[in-house]
Amino acid sequence: MIDRGVAADATFPGGTAYLLSTSDRARNTRAAGYALLDAMKPRVRVERLDADDLRDRRDVLFYFTGLPAVAGLETLRFRPGAIADHLTSTGGVLTGHAQMSVLRWLEAGATASYGTVAEPCNFTTKFPQPALAIARYTRGETVLEAYWKSVAMPGQGVFVGEPLAAPFRAR
Repeated sequence: MIDRGVAADATFPGGTAYLLSTSDRARNTRAAGYALLDAMKPRVRVERLDADDLRDRRDVLFYFTGLPAVAGLETLRFRPGAIADHLTSTGGVLTGHAQMSVLRWLEAGATASYGTVAEPCNFTTKFPQPALAIARYTRGETVLEAYWKSVAMPGQGVFVGEPLAAPFRAR
């Protein structure tokens, strides 16, 4: 994971931000904010999809969704420096819980993820706002800076990953 973050530094990678609107109404609350990204003019391609999962993509730089477990991760190729998360109650509980752990994102190739460790309800302020995380990250902030600045109420969440990855920061 650290090697992926270091390999990404100052590479200005190509890739796509995948923003999924899922059929899970309770966990799809962030989808309403996806349109904010249009005004921010990110430096990456953005694909908004109405789907429960993403499969067979080789250019995943960002992946944001809302489900208790995400299928198809083994079919994806994450770019170095990629960030990905799913809005669910206990994604930040690393082991021994029924919902998917953020560690699955890292095992699949992402460099960083975020999840909550206690029932946060589906308040969007307790989860990363994809538009803000993408905009800050692609403007040169580290993944930790971009993620934390995109969560208004981070008290129930945990960041997991290589905190200093900065693929869009010049050396």
